Amino acid sequence: MASPTETSAPVTITQIQGEAELMQALAIREVVFIEEQHVPEGIERDAEDAHAYHVIAYQAGHAIGTGRLVMLPQPPTGQTGKWGQIGRMAVLQAHRKARVGSMLLTSLEEEARRRGVEGVMLHAQLYALEFYKKHGYVAVGSVFEEGGIDHLEMHKRF
Repeated sequence: MASPTETSAPVTITQIQGEAELMQALAIREVVFIEEQHVPEGIERDAEDAHAYHVIAYQAGHAIGTGRLVMLPQPPTGQTGKWGQIGRMAVLQAHRKARVGSMLLTSLEEEARRRGVEGVMLHAQLYALEFYKKHGYVAVGSVFEEGGIDHLEMHKRF
């Protein structure tokens, strides 16, 4: 459990540099997705990790959250131009409600803009819909299952 001092320390979001930081990000994803949400490891880890843009959140020297941006080979159905996909957003339980998710999302969106995308899409777990709506995402299509969890595809144009 994080101490009150640790949870009040500033949070920094940086691009992952090197294998050691990537391993920290994968460990966070393992705790959140595989242990907490029971997503099969074979689904949680994929070939996209090798070429994705990854970020990691640190607080008081500890890795507490992560996310990634993948450039899509073609835009989502009904869209045009260059698009990215944000995914694998995970924040350790003791650090949720501290706007870490918002900071991760903003950082990934900023990188997408730097890459000249027209929009980003993501697969939102249903409990997180309001979080993404507050950040300007719009639900598209109907509910689908991914890793045993109901999701909705969401889009945000820039």
